[in-house]
Amino acid sequence: MWTIEIILAMLAVGAFAGFIAGLLGIGGGMIIVPVVLWVLQLQGLQGLSHAQHIAVGTSFAVMVFTTFSSVLAQNRKGAVDWHIVRNMAPGMVAGVVLGAILAQFISNRALQIFFVVFTVVIALRTLANVKPKPSRHLPERMGLSGVGALFGLISSWVGIGGGSLSVPFMLYCNVPVHRAVGTSAGLAWPIAVAGALGYLISGWGVAGLPAGSLGFWYLPAVVVLSVATVLFAPLGVKVSHKLPSEKLKLAFGLLLLVIAAQMLWKMWG
Repeated sequence: MWTIEIILAMLAVGAFAGFIAGLLGIGGGMIIVPVVLWVLQLQGLQGLSHAQHIAVGTSFAVMVFTTFSSVLAQNRKGAVDWHIVRNMAPGMVAGVVLGAILAQFISNRALQIFFVVFTVVIALRTLANVKPKPSRHLPERMGLSGVGALFGLISSWVGIGGGSLSVPFMLYCNVPVHRAVGTSAGLAWPIAVAGALGYLISGWGVAGLPAGSLGFWYLPAVVVLSVATVLFAPLGVKVSHKLPSEKLKLAFGLLLLVIAAQMLWKMWG
C-alpha cells in the first residue's frame, strides 16, 4: 500500500541519488536499488522470486532520466568531451550486452572479489592524490572502444554503473577531474538505456510480477524516483563545478570506498 510517508521518503532518496549523480557523474543505481527493494518489502513482496530483477530494472529505468538530466547540465557547463563519449559509448553498450550473455558462465563471487579489490585500490590512489605521469594520455579510437567494452562488461557483471570505472580511467589519463565527471555522465546515459531496455525485454511476459510492472520495471517507483532525480541532478552538477579539483577527487574517492563496502556487504549477506 502506497502512503504519503513512503512517497515522501522515495522523493527524498531520489533527490539524494540525483544530486550524487550530478555531482560525481554516476547513475545513482547503488542508492536506488536498495530503495526499490525496500518499497517491495513494504508492499509485502519481499519474497517475490524476481524482486532483485525488478529493483535493478527499475533502477536502470530511473537512471535513463537521471543521467539525461545530468548530461544536459554538464554539457551546458562545457564539461562533456563528446570525442570520448562517441568512442567509448558503443563499446560500453556492447560490453553490457555481452556481459549479460556470459554472466551465467562466470563465478559471481570471483567477480565481486575482483571488483572490490580493484575499487579499493583506485579509491586509495585517488584519496592519496597519486599523480599520473604527465606523458600519459587517452588511447586512440580503438583503444577507447576496447576500454569501454571492458568497463561495460564489468558493470554488467557486478551491477555497478560505468562511472565508477570511467572517471578513474580518465583521471589516470590526465583528463581534468571536472571534465572526467562531465564526460562520465555522457557515458552513463547509453548504459542506462541499454540496461533499461534489456530488463524490459527480459521481464516481458514473466508471470507473478506486481501490479504496475512493465517487464522488470516497477512503474510507480520509476515515476516517483525519476521526478526527484531529474530535479536534483542539475544541482549536483552546479555544486560539482564550484568545488576545487582536489575536493571533487576526495568526494569521488570516498564514493568508491562506499561502493566497495556495499559490495562486501552483499557478499557477506
